[in-house]
Amino acid sequence: MPQPEKKLDPGASPQAWFGSQLRKRRKERKLTARELGKLVQVSDDMILNIELGKYPSCQLQLAKQLDETLGTDGLFEDAWPMVFGSADADKKRSDADNASRPGVEASVPPRTGRILGRDTSASPPGSRTPVDRRSFLAASSLAAVAPIDLASLVAPTAPPELPKQIHEKDIAQVLHAADGIHHWDNEHGGGGITSVVASRSLEWSVSLLSVPCAEPLRPQLLRAVARLGIVVGASKFDAYEHDDARVAFKIASECAEEAGDWHQRAKTFSFLARQEIWIGDPDAGLTYAEKGLVRSDRLTATERAMLHSARARAFGKMHDVQGTLAAVGAADDAFAQSDPTQDPPWMAYYDAAQHAGDTAHALFDLAIHADQDPGQAGRRFEIAVAGHGDEFARSRAISRTKLASLLMAKGDPRQATVIGHKALDDVGRLTSRRAADDLKELGRFAGRHRKVEEVMYLRQRIAASVQA
Repeated sequence: MPQPEKKLDPGASPQAWFGSQLRKRRKERKLTARELGKLVQVSDDMILNIELGKYPSCQLQLAKQLDETLGTDGLFEDAWPMVFGSADADKKRSDADNASRPGVEASVPPRTGRILGRDTSASPPGSRTPVDRRSFLAASSLAAVAPIDLASLVAPTAPPELPKQIHEKDIAQVLHAADGIHHWDNEHGGGGITSVVASRSLEWSVSLLSVPCAEPLRPQLLRAVARLGIVVGASKFDAYEHDDARVAFKIASECAEEAGDWHQRAKTFSFLARQEIWIGDPDAGLTYAEKGLVRSDRLTATERAMLHSARARAFGKMHDVQGTLAAVGAADDAFAQSDPTQDPPWMAYYDAAQHAGDTAHALFDLAIHADQDPGQAGRRFEIAVAGHGDEFARSRAISRTKLASLLMAKGDPRQATVIGHKALDDVGRLTSRRAADDLKELGRFAGRHRKVEEVMYLRQRIAASVQA
């Protein structure tokens, strides 16, 4: 559930006034921070920090673009000298002081561009001021160069050169990238460096589709790109980069369809179903799961179990008791026939722990919202937690958090607290927005037991962890 926006105090500072005006004009245009950020080519975090008066030095060019995009007739450009002009002057004086330091042949001017997801200007993506690399190499220490300069130094100046012809080694590289991202995503979550590597890998791999390829290799290339699209989509979904996830899944489904790969098609629809269910549209999720089951005779038993589990989760979010129990039963029946030797190698993750966790999520919703027996969900979450090793740390953390929430809502809050602390230990090592949101849910359930001291300590720890 989205958090309420922080109330602004326009009189607190010039920056606060500027930010309050930005929020007011943005809302008048019915734009989210993310939508406005895309229009002016900066991050939504930057927009929100400006609105909160926390951004020390908004660029003049950005102020001009805000005026143009929001139709504010020069409001932000006119206000800029009074709000940010002094900070900009201070920065210029600091740059001048740095230029006089010994050991540097010439000063490295401030750069525009992007670093660590934070925009420092409104320059279009890919447009960068040339960097004086000799000045950088002559510098006696990194302290002489701003972080944004470092980002510009290592940023690619041109698209990577593609091969002239697709060979087996190119396909092997795509599959190797998919395996690596899959491993990082499950062990660490989809944010941070995982997200960056995933984006660049998919960009490169999709470019390979336009390279001449011998007919016998074409299906292999399509399957490799489909596989990568699936793992990149899963990573982006976990990082809440939902539009990017949908693009990756679309690429995967198109490649799987062209290659005639029913297994990867099913996996793609399974993930699309889970994404829609997570963001609050279980009906769309159910539709995707049903699409994945088309020609289920061509799928393995494990794949059928995976898709029936997705159906169960959709019915669970709808609070449809009969539909959920029937879908869980179908998933269990299919999984009982599972034969790993018949599955594609990348389906190895869907073992007893994964199946227990996926179906437990559906039963959790029935226990919380439809007053059904919490014992079924609890037992399955316990199997999932016990079965997931460190290579699936995120799955273990999420199942452990949901088990703690279940006990906090329907069982012993003190037992839930013990499990909740273990979940926090796991989540603290992840960059997963999904895991963080599940922690918030646990914190809300913990709020029902304000008189239990150890529960309140857990709640405080959750709040600190989520904020961090």
